[in-house]
Amino acid sequence: MAEHNFFGYSGEDLAVDYLRQHGYFVRDVNWRSGHKELDIVAEKEDCLVFVEVKTRRNASYGRAEDAVNQGKMRRIVLAADAYVKCHRLDLPVRYDIITVVGKGEDARIEHIEDAFRSPVWFR
Repeated sequence: MAEHNFFGYSGEDLAVDYLRQHGYFVRDVNWRSGHKELDIVAEKEDCLVFVEVKTRRNASYGRAEDAVNQGKMRRIVLAADAYVKCHRLDLPVRYDIITVVGKGEDARIEHIEDAFRSPVWFR
């Protein structure tokens, strides 16, 4: 596996720790169904939260959250729909982004709650 994949997974680990420390129940990490993939699926206060994690070594190339473009949002929404159907869940959903810039103890974590919505045309 390439080094950048390990770096991405370390960012996801930090994001999972962050969510747990902030009262989230983490249901799944790196959930897959065919080509669909979700970084983190969590729950808090009877809301299902789909979290996209973006990890960067530094901010030299812009904001990490900007990598979540319309195409990525569409894929996340489709994967979330598959997750809800697979697990037969009936909860309100929310789409968050967690950015991790840096690594280890020096990493800066930013949690953007309700980062985007699922427009009707996504389905």
